[in-house]
Amino acid sequence: MGRGWAERGYHARCLDISIDRSFDDFRRHYEQAVPAYDATAFNALVARNAPWDDVLALMRDRAPHDFLIYWSSGDLRPMMNLAGDPTHCVEYLMGNHTTAERMFRHDPAAMLYAPLRTLICDGPDGGARFIIEQPSRAFGSLGVDAIHEVGLELDREVAALLTHLGVPVPAGLSD
Repeated sequence: MGRGWAERGYHARCLDISIDRSFDDFRRHYEQAVPAYDATAFNALVARNAPWDDVLALMRDRAPHDFLIYWSSGDLRPMMNLAGDPTHCVEYLMGNHTTAERMFRHDPAAMLYAPLRTLICDGPDGGARFIIEQPSRAFGSLGVDAIHEVGLELDREVAALLTHLGVPVPAGLSD
């Protein structure tokens, strides 16, 4: 049997949310709600070949709003300002590897979309903007019902995070 390829497409839904707070204020609140991934703590579990329940417990302890920041670009403003673009902008990879595992077991291709990419930048009116693609759209494109269900759950978790941060939840994200 020969090897082939599959084409999967989806229509992304980019959620661009205006925030009535400054870039710095919203960024600070976001990073408090979504703390940084503690590689040392999680790697210690790997080193001792801990049971998965220990990983789940550590994630529950470290991610009070279901997500951790795995990476951040830092503020892109200093570099972009060299080209005359003075906008504050920080990109993040936000996720939960225990949630990702629930998709990975069905198809490792889910890791193309996990962790989620988020962006905080200056808005045109002096406030901030929070930008994310709706998770269920990307994960649904893989054509695996179990993965799509987790994507829908991620929609609801993002909506809950936005509610915690005191920002509008776009229609269709928490339905």
